[in-house]
Amino acid sequence: MSFIHPLADVADCTIGDGTKVWQFVVILKGAKIGQDCNICAQTLIEGDVIVGDRVTVKSGVQLWDGTRVEDDVFIGPNVTLTNDPYPRSKEYPEKFSGVVIESHASIGANATLLPGITIGKSAMVGAGAVVTKNVPAGAVVTGNPAKVIRYID
Repeated sequence: MSFIHPLADVADCTIGDGTKVWQFVVILKGAKIGQDCNICAQTLIEGDVIVGDRVTVKSGVQLWDGTRVEDDVFIGPNVTLTNDPYPRSKEYPEKFSGVVIESHASIGANATLLPGITIGKSAMVGAGAVVTKNVPAGAVVTGNPAKVIRYID
């Protein structure tokens, strides 16, 4: 059974067993969140978002339409994901270019992930990094723009 804090605003969506949704979280209609996740306070999850099992989303994160998060991912506090490469007020793309985060990846606090990129399996994004292109599986990236500094064994 999942836990939804009484101060969360959760629309008609799918939330797996064992998932905890904390106060001031907003989850829009249609979102799919897996089992045993931890969705921390003050996060927003739009409707066209899929989150796998055992995912941690720390406070201050917004998961925008088109975002796909696989199993066992960690998203640190105040990570910024984007989904529109050419944003304009009141002008929307036909389809949003969400971010894909593959299984076992970790995203450090305050990192920024630009639209349409993929963070590879077991990759790590350092705190404050600005990720402008795909991150290979097992890579550790840091900086602005983010660059591979090593690979995890």
